[in-house]
Amino acid sequence: MHSKEYIALEDTYGAHNYHPLDVVIERGEGVWVYDVDGKKYMDFLSAYSALNQGHCHPRILKAMEEQARKLTLISRAFRNDKLGLFCKKLAELTEMEMVLPMNTGAEAVETAIKAARKWGYTKKGIPDNQAEIIVCANNFHGRTTTIIGFSTEEQYKENFGPFTPGFKIVPYGDADAIEQAVTENTAAVMLEPIQGEGGIIIPPDGYLQKVQSICRKNNVLFITDEVQTGLGRTGKLFAYQHEEGVKPDMMILGKALSGGFYPVSAVVSSKEILGVFRPGDHGSTFGGNPLAAAIAIAALDVIVDEKLPERSAELGQYLMEKLSSLNSKHVKEIRGRGLFIGIELKPEAGGARRFSEFLQNEGLLCKETHEHVIRLAPPLIISKEEIDWAFGKIKLALETL
Repeated sequence: MHSKEYIALEDTYGAHNYHPLDVVIERGEGVWVYDVDGKKYMDFLSAYSALNQGHCHPRILKAMEEQARKLTLISRAFRNDKLGLFCKKLAELTEMEMVLPMNTGAEAVETAIKAARKWGYTKKGIPDNQAEIIVCANNFHGRTTTIIGFSTEEQYKENFGPFTPGFKIVPYGDADAIEQAVTENTAAVMLEPIQGEGGIIIPPDGYLQKVQSICRKNNVLFITDEVQTGLGRTGKLFAYQHEEGVKPDMMILGKALSGGFYPVSAVVSSKEILGVFRPGDHGSTFGGNPLAAAIAIAALDVIVDEKLPERSAELGQYLMEKLSSLNSKHVKEIRGRGLFIGIELKPEAGGARRFSEFLQNEGLLCKETHEHVIRLAPPLIISKEEIDWAFGKIKLALETL
């Protein structure tokens, strides 16, 4: 079968909840993928940062194969020999005390919301059903009905209500707005240290420090969603580490936690906070299963052993310097940290979609976000030579299209 036939099958039998580029990938290795017609592409999206380690990393593949032959799922009704090892490794890496594993990023966000609310009632003394969580405009934390209820993207909410109450929305990057929104019933502030889906929006210097200070002063939990930004993507192991003295009370992880092999997510925090859960309060049949744990252990080892955060910092700076040399009438702003970069186009450029489609035809796969931003996020294993090749394609698109 050829691409057009696969696309027709998907469009006929699959729900139309995505607008993908019309390329049908059948295999991948490192930073490269190949479609069903044999054409080769460089992946400059990394499955929205799930593939920081690249496609089909051999060490993670080996761990998956070995574990799949022994035990894949037992449920949390029984214990397995991999979960404790995974929790210990992740707790030590994040410098936290306790780990609660789930599957998807959205599940981990929901877990953090539940933990924050229960902490608010049982530890802070917030009256029943009055807990509030402060979030930021332009956020993206997932697609569940609770999460979309505090999105400011109208399409995410249209015809899906009614929504869960208990959330206050303030402008991103404005610590004063958070301080004004805090009340005695505020349980937590939850935000992305860099807004990815929102267009690679980087807050002002010192923003996270100020937010943390406000939270400490008011006995409010500070939660960072590092599903996209964590595990090396921005040039630090976690994006909050770009500001000195910042340490969230709770952190949400996913995507690269499995290197793209399997859905694995987690909430990490202190024993005081995650200790509010008792047996029966929360759970997941697949969360913390032995296959997921074995894969995640290997994925974390690759990040550390191959120094992927350091690579992201070095190569991200290299790519940003090259992008700054572009002479394009279309570019409004280029912003990023590490290999997490957004090229915002002027409205008159006609939208980022047509540039993504042009780059696809040139053998480079990336994707638009928020209509006018081209998101660049290659696997962190990429080489300078490969970045040079990709930059040539980006330059061609922005200077000639």
